Amino acid sequence: MTMTLTSASFPNNGAIPRRYTCDGEDISPPFKWAGLPNGTKSLALIVDDPDAPDPAAPKLTWVHWVLYNIPPAATGLREAIPVKELPAGTLQGLNDWKRTGYGGPCPPIGRHRYFHKLYALDTVIPDLGTPTKAALEKAMQGHILARAELTGTYQH
Repeated sequence: MTMTLTSASFPNNGAIPRRYTCDGEDISPPFKWAGLPNGTKSLALIVDDPDAPDPAAPKLTWVHWVLYNIPPAATGLREAIPVKELPAGTLQGLNDWKRTGYGGPCPPIGRHRYFHKLYALDTVIPDLGTPTKAALEKAMQGHILARAELTGTYQH
């Protein structure tokens, strides 16, 4: 079985509803996953936007959410999940607003793509404090068993 990542709020390559953006409630959408490979010891979720600041001339990838050490027994995250309700053991990294937690789409111009990437890992990552996406990706090197991706789009 292939690992999958879905949301009841938007289909793959579909528009992310306003409520999950800076124009709305800026809350995290719900996610479900399935098909974790045997040997999965933890999961990581990275949400980013490679179209910043302008999809016609992207200059950087803006990071919206970094979670790691999600236990493999978890099957998803509920909408607007508060930190205290993250699955036991889940740790957070820094987004590009220099804080932990979810920061919704808020594109300055044009329609941006938002990649929600779920990684199945063969290890539990040591506590990295509040790592950046780059630091987490470095820690994950050599430990990725599978990856699933859900892409959404948003424009003001």
